Amino acid sequence: MYDHYSGALYGIILRIVQSKEYTEEVIQDVFVKIWNSIHQYDSSKGRFYTWMINIARNTAIDYLKSKGFQNELKNQSLPDFVYNTAELSTTNNSSDYIGFNNVLEGLEADKQELINLAYYQGYTQHEISEKLKIPLGTVKTKMRNALMKLKDLLKDYQ
Repeated sequence: MYDHYSGALYGIILRIVQSKEYTEEVIQDVFVKIWNSIHQYDSSKGRFYTWMINIARNTAIDYLKSKGFQNELKNQSLPDFVYNTAELSTTNNSSDYIGFNNVLEGLEADKQELINLAYYQGYTQHEISEKLKIPLGTVKTKMRNALMKLKDLLKDYQ
């Protein structure tokens, strides 16, 4: 399982955590969670890969919000705290093996922004509401519409 899925999950976690060191910690936690909760996977609710992506995304977000991580950020020296975005970037075409960036381009700009904030940068809907200065209900509605449109666009790839 690790050989088949670690690369994809690593990329997702790296986009959220933005540190190779922390990503390695989180991916280990992700595979332990997958292993311990495999009995909870229900194929009638979705694909196995999607289920694992959600576990990876949620674990990465939880890690960023953990007190231990926040304290560690406060205690780092400046050179360790500032990261090289070019080195950590996963937006180049070579890492987009399934062409998902092309699929996202099929969405309107506002929907792309919501997907980017929520799934690549780890923002919650409440945080998106604050960042974009729009009501939480509007964020939820727009996010739902964006995901429905994305699902429609992905039908061709199944």
